[in-house]
Amino acid sequence: MIKILKYTEYLYLIVAVFSIYRIFTDWNTDRNMAYLFVFFAVISVGMFFFRRKYRKKFEQRAKDNQN
Repeated sequence: MIKILKYTEYLYLIVAVFSIYRIFTDWNTDRNMAYLFVFFAVISVGMFFFRRKYRKKFEQRAKDNQN
């Protein structure tokens, strides 16, 4: 279960990197689409840190329950 949570964190980073790539490629051609990808990038980075904090809490709780 914990490994799955770790992988989903990095999926959010992959989405953020892809969104940043699309921002740079679409900025001069389709500004509205670039703004949409700015939104995706910001949300993805925020979700990465949120998921990371949640996973660490989950790991600590499991560790405390084992003792």
